[in-house]
Amino acid sequence: MQTRQLGSLWPVSALTLGGGGLGQLWGETSREEAVATARAAVEGGITLLDMAPGYGRGEAEQVIGAAFDGALPDGVRVTTKCQLGSPPADKIAAELERKLVRSLETMKVERADIYFLHSNICPDDYEYARNAETQHRWATRFSLYTDHVIPAMEALKEKGLIGAWGITGTGLPRAVMDALRHEVKPDAVQAVANLMDSAGDMRSYEEPAEPRNIIRTAKNNDVGVLGIRAVQAGALTAAIDRALPADNANVADYKKAEPFRALCAELGEDPAVVAHRYALGMEGVDSVILGVKNRDELAMLLRAEERGPLEDDVRAKVDALRLNFQIPRIPLEEISLEDLTR
Repeated sequence: MQTRQLGSLWPVSALTLGGGGLGQLWGETSREEAVATARAAVEGGITLLDMAPGYGRGEAEQVIGAAFDGALPDGVRVTTKCQLGSPPADKIAAELERKLVRSLETMKVERADIYFLHSNICPDDYEYARNAETQHRWATRFSLYTDHVIPAMEALKEKGLIGAWGITGTGLPRAVMDALRHEVKPDAVQAVANLMDSAGDMRSYEEPAEPRNIIRTAKNNDVGVLGIRAVQAGALTAAIDRALPADNANVADYKKAEPFRALCAELGEDPAVVAHRYALGMEGVDSVILGVKNRDELAMLLRAEERGPLEDDVRAKVDALRLNFQIPRIPLEEISLEDLTR
């Protein structure tokens, strides 16, 4: 498998194994099949395992513990995450460490190679359009991030509990980009990388989404980029494999993506394969995180990676479809020269 440099960290495989599928967020699987899938991913050349306690209430991390019993193969690295929110400032360091230690124990490893702040980062006075009444649980105010999260992350590095730290870039775009430009930068960011530029039901703000600007800002500041939601939670697959409410944002994206599925049918290709090859070819994306839940899905995407990014003519056809998705974009006149060069 191709390897790529992850920011200023180390080379990683072009594909990363995500924990969502192993934790049964993307449809049902068994513990035995998930364990076999994790082992097969490593055998297939994947060198980064992206986990979180929220993937199946610890299930994904238990899978890693069961698959490798504390002895990750040479060259294989693991991540985990913390959904912090905005707790009292004096509780932040202890909370980050408490949740980290629990994840390490579950995975049977001594440290995480990257520890991600999985909260939405937002300005101190910002109120989200969706779920504002609970945002203190899942959104971290910017002053808490700069004054308390960053020092706590650096302290965890000094303790040897983590090798690096990062952020999830699905919060308010301007706040995420401010974090990427901050004096003390994260080592990596997880950014939406799909042809719809959509985070689906992960998005709680009403301003235009800017995943490609987030990726560009990361690369301009030597921050590694892990691409997430290559198939947008199933919206860019042949069929969503779990029950969702009719008004769910992912269902809306699935309906919107019908022209994409029609194009894939003309090409004789599986939509998931095309979507992942598209993400692999997105400028600035170092590794694409997979949401597979079994060995069949994994094998299909390992073969897709072997083929490489989409051919130029196919990519042009896919990009032409983006106009149909009606993705909000910032008018060019509202983008400053300083933004374009940072």
